Amino acid sequence: MPPTQRLLQCCSPWCFAPSSLPIKKGCSHIYSGKLFSIAKKFKATKMRTTSIVATASSINKEGSQDHDVQQVTENLFLGMDFGTSGARYVIIDKQGIIYAERKRDYPPCKTGEPLWKPFLYNESCPDALPLVKSIAPENHTVCTGSSTLCKLVSWWNSYNLSKDAATLLHQADWLLWLLHGKIGVSDYNNALKVGYDPEIESYPKWLLSQPYSMMLPSVRAPGTSIGCIVDDIRDQYGFSKDCIVCTGTTDSIAAFLAARASEPGKAVTSLGSTLAVKLLSTNRIDDARYGVYSHRLDDKWLVGGASNTGGAVLRQIFTDEELKELSGQINPMISSPLDYYPLPAVGERFPLADPKMAPRLQPRPQSDAEYLHGILESIARIEAKAYGLLKELGASEVQEVFTAGGGSKNEKWIQIRERVLGLPVSRAVQTEAAYGAALLALKGFQGSHADSVSNIEN
Repeated sequence: MPPTQRLLQCCSPWCFAPSSLPIKKGCSHIYSGKLFSIAKKFKATKMRTTSIVATASSINKEGSQDHDVQQVTENLFLGMDFGTSGARYVIIDKQGIIYAERKRDYPPCKTGEPLWKPFLYNESCPDALPLVKSIAPENHTVCTGSSTLCKLVSWWNSYNLSKDAATLLHQADWLLWLLHGKIGVSDYNNALKVGYDPEIESYPKWLLSQPYSMMLPSVRAPGTSIGCIVDDIRDQYGFSKDCIVCTGTTDSIAAFLAARASEPGKAVTSLGSTLAVKLLSTNRIDDARYGVYSHRLDDKWLVGGASNTGGAVLRQIFTDEELKELSGQINPMISSPLDYYPLPAVGERFPLADPKMAPRLQPRPQSDAEYLHGILESIARIEAKAYGLLKELGASEVQEVFTAGGGSKNEKWIQIRERVLGLPVSRAVQTEAAYGAALLALKGFQGSHADSVSNIEN
């Protein structure tokens, strides 16, 4: 390990691209071993998605009728998602067809201590918020206690040792550094909440004038080639010399990419523990008053926010078996008269930003099916309010909604949401962030290849 100190922000995915990677039919477990070894380098805390780019040759496609291992030349792309409890990989070809995928839980890791304990994505640093608000524009994305900038300022003010060699790294940045060996490289999705402006492709002057600006990583577009994989990892796992490592993105954006929602007006609602909406828009919208912010996605903007409502509330009340049984008793075409605001605890972020908002889950009818119907429909109304707010703020109007997350498996809920939203709602064919990361790998490879051709022609 180089002597450079590291401050780790846990909230993101990364990208890496090996080429000429030998894979044989039935041997996809070699990637699980890789995930296992990488996972050993950091604590098993609340992790977020990591995207990796990989190209490969000498592949035997799954489904071959020949029982013998056949070798064919094919470029493959590897996406990796370092989640909360484990790591997952997906390998695709240039058409997006999946060759292999697997998940492995983290072992109880104890090594790889950074300079400071990792800050979790949802960790708040209210002590730094007044200072951040004093330097940032009004209602800027960083003006929330959980922003990366607030975490950086809080650490800067509490750490009393030398900071000269310190570098801020998002989780994706740190993991990628292990692969490419270049400290302090990030992407503009991960860097958004530390204050990077993807529209001008630079940190703003008000941020660069701060004493901790020396810690900020350099920023590139997601899926950009950084460099070749380091020798020791290449040799250990048999990657070729031209295996490249690319910048990644955040887990939610990787999931959006996986859904292939590529036109303005297309949206993805993630129904996990919380409800998160992302809408592809031609206009950029940022307003901390409502918890709304925009990520750049090539020449468009991914506008959205996250509510505290969602699956966590349901799990407080019903078991998985009860949810399945009771959902079967619901008529999704009939509107529920019950009006709730389901929250797992006090506080809401979006579409209403109210840290003091209390959960509203009463009155409870005698019928559990009616109660579940009321909760599901109330969450759908919050989703509708969220998309309505984005339109009011100037985003492109939503035209179609794809659904990701555990809640996407509930067909009755999809039908309820379709009625409440007044829009076509369907489950995304691909929802894994690792798949979106692999698509970034493909993009990075194509960009790298185009640059090589251009250099040859010139």
